[in-house]
Amino acid sequence: MSTTYLCRCCGLEHPGPALSYGAAAPAHWDPALADDEDSALTEELCIVGGEHFFIRARLVLPVLDAEPGTEFDWGVWVSLSTENFQRAVRMWEEPGRVDEPPYFGWLSTALPGYEPGTLNLATHVHTEPVGARPLVELEPTDHPLAVEQRTGVTLARVQEIAEIVGHGGG
Repeated sequence: MSTTYLCRCCGLEHPGPALSYGAAAPAHWDPALADDEDSALTEELCIVGGEHFFIRARLVLPVLDAEPGTEFDWGVWVSLSTENFQRAVRMWEEPGRVDEPPYFGWLSTALPGYEPGTLNLATHVHTEPVGARPLVELEPTDHPLAVEQRTGVTLARVQEIAEIVGHGGG
């Protein structure tokens, strides 16, 4: 893969395109919540108002025309039920967590470049070994992101995503 690309948005050469982009917080987070005793945001977990629970995860898209095994990775947040969130936290450091059944959740990251938007797509969160972020599997719908997850993307699409992300599009 090239280490630079010519951006179709601005005509400049940029490093990349990167194979991973992510959100620092779920769409429901507001920085004003940092002072709320019922809310918390860490690198991996988020609670909003003591009622809404989120876990950070990876939504992976296979890259079809790159080296075998190349993946594009969206870093996303998924809302979980209270019970599933508590279970995920209890199992956080347990090696047996890889045997957990998937947790149902709702995608809570507005990813740029998708119409319709990506908020509230139905997901299944698959726990990975300790130290690795969970993987998100979208329910098999005709939403463009779900289709990309099932069928893969090209390097040209990865560049398009880089251009959108790099120029604040969406």
